[in-house]
Amino acid sequence: MPVKGLKKTGEYFDSVTLMLVARSLTEMEGVEEATVVMGTAENKQILAASGLLLDEFKDATDTDLLIAGKAPDEATAGSVIARAEELLIESKQKKASAGEHLPRSIEGAVDELSGANMVLISVAGRYAGDVAMEALEKGLHVLLFSDNVSIEKEKELKEFGREKGLLVMGPDCGTAIINGAPLCFANVVKQGKIGIVAASGTGLQEVSCIIGNQGEGISQAIGTGGRDVKKDIGGIMFLEGIKALAADGATEVIVLVSKPPSPEVLASVGETIKDISKPVVAILIGGDPKVMEAAGALAARDLERAGLIAVALARGEDPAGIEKALAARSEEIKKQASAEAGKMKEGQKYLRGLFSGGTLCDETQLMFKDSLGPVYSPAPIDPDFKLDDIWKSRENTVVDLGEDEFTVGRPHPMIDFLLRKKRIVEEAKDPEVAVILLDVVLGYGSNMAPGEELAGPIREAKKLAADSGRHLAVICSITGTHKDPQSRKKVEKELKEAGAIVMETNAAASELTVAIVKIRGGK
Repeated sequence: MPVKGLKKTGEYFDSVTLMLVARSLTEMEGVEEATVVMGTAENKQILAASGLLLDEFKDATDTDLLIAGKAPDEATAGSVIARAEELLIESKQKKASAGEHLPRSIEGAVDELSGANMVLISVAGRYAGDVAMEALEKGLHVLLFSDNVSIEKEKELKEFGREKGLLVMGPDCGTAIINGAPLCFANVVKQGKIGIVAASGTGLQEVSCIIGNQGEGISQAIGTGGRDVKKDIGGIMFLEGIKALAADGATEVIVLVSKPPSPEVLASVGETIKDISKPVVAILIGGDPKVMEAAGALAARDLERAGLIAVALARGEDPAGIEKALAARSEEIKKQASAEAGKMKEGQKYLRGLFSGGTLCDETQLMFKDSLGPVYSPAPIDPDFKLDDIWKSRENTVVDLGEDEFTVGRPHPMIDFLLRKKRIVEEAKDPEVAVILLDVVLGYGSNMAPGEELAGPIREAKKLAADSGRHLAVICSITGTHKDPQSRKKVEKELKEAGAIVMETNAAASELTVAIVKIRGGK
């Protein structure tokens, strides 16, 4: 099938613009595949996997714009290039004609918005650290959404912020809720008395949504970026966030959420919370819960329990009743797993988890490890199970498509579903796959039509399996509330109509997946 392409040197467009242009190109009649990306090494890998890496693209750098189209004939493939250029010109013209004055510097923005004390930064990683330092020097708290910032720069920023009494949320901080204002990928939850510190964007979202769906609210939700709890950073902002919530009059219950912390950071967190009089709930995935319990915190087994325990404490109720309710649900999940596993063909036994949320991916890994053993991943809990090739799954595999290697020069997978949609279909071709597990994360900034976008590949995946006599279980969790822009109820309906099983939380979805794989013998 003919492939036409164009490399444009010195042309830069933000990743969301490129995503929207690429989506329009793929909707053109007769076009098999189309892409518009910056020429990063990671994007060239993706093009190679899709058969779109032309010879003239191989020496491209991240300052080159690459346009490619695949179609049954050369004329149609060539029309993709022409249409892409038209759409890119139109995007420039729209911005120019909008008439809105956009400050070109932090100083200019501060001059226009007097009284501002926080800046949200989303620029290319190579520049983001310097912009953040400029903001801190001007006395501004920082939410650094940008990723691909060096670990050395992150530590410098956070040490400086701590000295000045300023928060540095990030880099790669995807979510925060400050004074009731949702920032980046946050969900619609009411204000309340539960405060969260999270070294995890989707972990923060999952817990805040569980709290919100139970009818309680959030006082403050401080994101730190996932690397904050690693040894190199030392939990600088995680600890500062805990202290801030301890001093906050509106916060009555504190919840701590993180990806796997280093032992040194875990110990520091324990020391910090010992003297806090407010109840503390902790879900530090992969960390020793005994450290938290010895410091006086309630250690939760998963994100769902952390949210439910926080709700009970906020209401003055005994959290012990939560386990009884979850045990009853587990019995129902076992029955559901037995029914699903019974429909499957001999040899179907493995999980393929395709996540947009890193902590949700880690939570699933941990649940598998505790029940069946480690799973393969680009970032596994057990280093012996690191994937040799991030683009190729083996046996039980879970992948966080939000990791840096997947997002350089591309929108986050909570915005752009392209990679995940392709991989859903690819994984369905493997005759040993029993379950495809997906997280669907709603909220501000996220894809506005997730149910609609995922319905097509889910149907295609299930049909591919059915055509070869297999039953494929596609299991989804939804992180979101009914008041989110996408509407949890609407998304749930669309996913179910496509043939997916929709579970209330990632923990429940993972529990069902574990149960099916266990029955099928996929150790």
